[in-house]
Amino acid sequence: MTHSRKSKKHQTPASTPKKNPRKGKLIFLWTMVIFVGALLILYMTHRSSIGDQSSLTVAVHEPPRVKKHVQDKWIERAYAIDELFHLVYTPCWEGAYGAIGDAYLFAAAHDSSLLRFHTVEHDMRKMCTGTWVDDRAWICLAEMQWWNLTGRSNAALVDDAKHRYLEARAEGRLSNAEGFWSWYNYPPSAQVDQRIFTNGAMNQMASVACWLYQATGEKHFLDDALLVWNGDKTAPGIEQTLYKGHGKWEGRQGLAAFGKQLAWEGSEYCSVGAALYRATNDTKYKRIVIETAKRIIDPKNGWVDPQDYYQVQMDGNGAFVNYLLDAYLMAPDDLRELPSKIEKMLEHVWSNHNGTAKVTLHRENDHGIRNGWNPYGGEDGYGVDEVGTVHAQAEAVRAFGMFAYVMNLRTK
Repeated sequence: MTHSRKSKKHQTPASTPKKNPRKGKLIFLWTMVIFVGALLILYMTHRSSIGDQSSLTVAVHEPPRVKKHVQDKWIERAYAIDELFHLVYTPCWEGAYGAIGDAYLFAAAHDSSLLRFHTVEHDMRKMCTGTWVDDRAWICLAEMQWWNLTGRSNAALVDDAKHRYLEARAEGRLSNAEGFWSWYNYPPSAQVDQRIFTNGAMNQMASVACWLYQATGEKHFLDDALLVWNGDKTAPGIEQTLYKGHGKWEGRQGLAAFGKQLAWEGSEYCSVGAALYRATNDTKYKRIVIETAKRIIDPKNGWVDPQDYYQVQMDGNGAFVNYLLDAYLMAPDDLRELPSKIEKMLEHVWSNHNGTAKVTLHRENDHGIRNGWNPYGGEDGYGVDEVGTVHAQAEAVRAFGMFAYVMNLRTK
């Protein structure tokens, strides 16, 4: 092999005939022209390929990035608040507030760890019974929202909510003891020193009844909810007793936490009315809910700040946001301005009123949120000054989680 290689190498010049020098130069020049041309074609093709790929990347990825920016911001904030809530979580009515918010966050983020937290690690069916009837309502609503937002397939959650509801009803807590049909924190026969007048919170049991009707088809649940709203021949319901028309609700006055009949000025009935509209398709409920939400969010009526839309007088802002967004989800076209106003409210909290709040609204080191959102303090309510406790944090999760869900719907 070595010899043959050498033979080939040495034989080539000897066997090559003598060439014309001028002709050889022309062949060399043409070869160089062809070679350089080929290089130029390859280079331009490569550049064109890179340019096309870059343009495609921008065209495909840029629009979703613009959409996702808003969506992810609220999901990210909800998660930041959620981390502390999971640390301070208790398996009772306060934990149920956050469980409602987590159900909406799950629906926006599709995070199975949230589902595991509330159905395996902290099984909602093992939550406390609760003394007051609204304690039971929040737990039932948490269970029903998880049922609804996870494909309506978890019958065990429906069964537990049904058991809690029927137990409270068997105790006589749905009655006309005060002259009108309503859910009450205690049955009429109970020997208690305190009377709790927060009618809008207690009647979230009517919302539970609507959900149970949708889940089971059992009409007696819907009958209960209609009795609360409309009354019967023996006594009126809440509409005739408390609704004054044009979105205005009015009840007995007192301290918001315990003695005020309508602690959130009637916004709580946005949830009940929306639930009744879903169950009956009766536009009467839709109309009243729209009127109520519009009146509540209008600063000239004195309940919200004219610039940032936080409620000035009351605690439990997660509940307030929940009630308003229930109205929005029922009638997004009629209430299209609502999310932008709630966004201002939540930005106000997150930024500590643009850094000027006299009280801590958002504790930045652990994302603890204050239970009252007035930047100057002084609200009326339950645990207004608490920051990052299970009550305050769960209410915040409820607000930010549900808002993240709404923003996710709007960017699709």
